[in-house]
Amino acid sequence: MNTPTPIQRKMDQAIELLERRFLERSELIRLLMLGMMSGENALLIGPPGTAKSQLARSVSQLFGSEHWFEYLLTRFTTPDEIFGPVSLQQLKLDQYVRKTEGYLPAAQFAFLDEIFKANSAILNALLSILNERIYFNGREKEAVPLQFLIAASNELPDEDEQLTALYDRFLFRYEVHYLQQASSYERMFSLPTTTLPVVFSLYDVKDIQAAAKQVTIPETIIYFLYRLKQEMEAKEYILSDRRWSKIAHVWKTSAALHGREEVTIWDTVFTPHMMWDAPEDLSVMKELFELQFTDMLKTEMENELPLLRFGQIADKWREKESELHAFQFKKEVGAKLGKDAWERSKHLLEQSRIELEDTARDLRNHLIQWQRREEDLQQFVFEKNRLIHNVEKYTVKYAYLRVEGERILQQLQRTYRTVFDKEIAGTEYDFTL
Repeated sequence: MNTPTPIQRKMDQAIELLERRFLERSELIRLLMLGMMSGENALLIGPPGTAKSQLARSVSQLFGSEHWFEYLLTRFTTPDEIFGPVSLQQLKLDQYVRKTEGYLPAAQFAFLDEIFKANSAILNALLSILNERIYFNGREKEAVPLQFLIAASNELPDEDEQLTALYDRFLFRYEVHYLQQASSYERMFSLPTTTLPVVFSLYDVKDIQAAAKQVTIPETIIYFLYRLKQEMEAKEYILSDRRWSKIAHVWKTSAALHGREEVTIWDTVFTPHMMWDAPEDLSVMKELFELQFTDMLKTEMENELPLLRFGQIADKWREKESELHAFQFKKEVGAKLGKDAWERSKHLLEQSRIELEDTARDLRNHLIQWQRREEDLQQFVFEKNRLIHNVEKYTVKYAYLRVEGERILQQLQRTYRTVFDKEIAGTEYDFTL
């Protein structure tokens, strides 16, 4: 078990504090932690009364609330309410400048409720704040300190060009539902209500973002992203290059959080929540992602359980099974073969015996070692990505790899039995575990 780093301990503490207050929100809490560290905006879609604003407020409390801004937008909301009033002193000098202190352009964390109800005057300024972290204050272009913005809406935006552009500024998207479990209603009336302690400093975020810039993405992961893109486009789902670039940036942030200098497949687990446009598409995104993830996981584990190599050998001799069995039969009945054909078949038979025996024994030993690993798989997966909330889902993937290995072992044993009419010594294995 690896000793957690200071930032990992803080993440664990923050998640625990939030999970005590927000029931059935484990995945969302972790998603917001990742968004906060990567500096990407998050959009929560769901009906009123699902604690969206309360959760956003609590996330900000983990940093202290002095640089927090929140507002409920309506179609009547004016720019003054969001960006600050016009400075009368500057106006006398023919300068149209807003006093932004205490408003969104000066905030480090923000929550905007019913964001798609904003009018065009507010939308235009929001676009540059959300994407470039820039606010155009009069003639001046000001950098804003905004680290993380959470927005909420009861519904998706209409087919409006400005709203669509605003929607695209939110990389993380999550549909929030009412509580489902009876146990949650039992606990709902005794949840803590005190102010959350300060857990993080802004230096934590800046350190992670600086480390993320140094993280590299190996070719295997780039290919994984490209295959995912192809599978989506085959089903007529299109993401912009900018969005794919931001997704890769989040992967690098995850790697930095886990002390890695290179992205692995484990840094990609939240990707489906960065891919959908409509909530009903999430199930499709998850299905596409899981297929590619499992294939990639299988490739990454090839050194520890080389199923590809074992499977190729098993398939090779299964295809020659009839030919080898026929040669064995001809030997027994004394059938005549040409010298060249006899030598070729004899050599092939001996080659199959050696390769089937060696491969089956090697695979059997790998499977036994794999079973020992499965005894502590939850900790193994947790250390790969501490933000995973349903670790069991990923331990099952390892079980599937073992089952596939067991199937290959049975195939090797079956081919050997057919050709040589006996079992392979040293490959005893309990398939019932």
